[in-house]
Amino acid sequence: MNVALVLAFLFYIGSSFGWFLELFFRRIIAKKWINPGFLTGPYLPIYGIGLGTLFLLSLVDMTFVENIILRNVMIIIFMGIIMTILEYMAGLIFIKGLKVKLWDYSNMWGNIDGIICPLYTFLWTVLSAIYYFFIQNYMVDAVVWLSNNLAFSFVIGFFFGILTIDVAHSMNLVVKLRKFAQENDILVKFEELKASIREDQEKRKEKINYLFAFKTKRVWEEILTEYKSKYQNRRK
Repeated sequence: MNVALVLAFLFYIGSSFGWFLELFFRRIIAKKWINPGFLTGPYLPIYGIGLGTLFLLSLVDMTFVENIILRNVMIIIFMGIIMTILEYMAGLIFIKGLKVKLWDYSNMWGNIDGIICPLYTFLWTVLSAIYYFFIQNYMVDAVVWLSNNLAFSFVIGFFFGILTIDVAHSMNLVVKLRKFAQENDILVKFEELKASIREDQEKRKEKINYLFAFKTKRVWEEILTEYKSKYQNRRK
């Protein structure tokens, strides 16, 4: 079957499942429902890319390592490292190119640029182990199912159509944030800004839109100016 279609299918599954994983993770940690990521819809591309990567890595021939336990340990550690590298690259692209920080591990021990840290590398490795031992066979079955039900590719195409529109919409917002960040020589922390808007909505007793986190009655200039003030106070 076409490799591109398989990877698109895995991207669809990983992005959707990853969004729900992050949604409930943030609910547990922050005690609030927060739409994760910089897109509006229920998907996180980094998880889609991650699932496709894990699927391909699991197919790498490691039989040259005779000890099965050592072989599995090596594969899982390698997966955890690759996922960390993907996370770092994604974070760096937004920071350097768009002046926006999608997540922040600055308070974590051993972090690098606030983008990656040992704790989350460990969590990626745990997720890799869960995938390798408990999910990989289901992914193989899913790919086989897709090969027998190619009509489902219409759903995949529809998903990418919606995703493309969402990316265009969200990038329009990110470009505005980039312009503001450059003009004020600051780095906009996406999740922090999102939380700040929600807190303001709660104070004003506005109806909170959990999906459209940046939808508010206030004008953007006012919101960003207030964010800048908070940022400067934090640096003092």
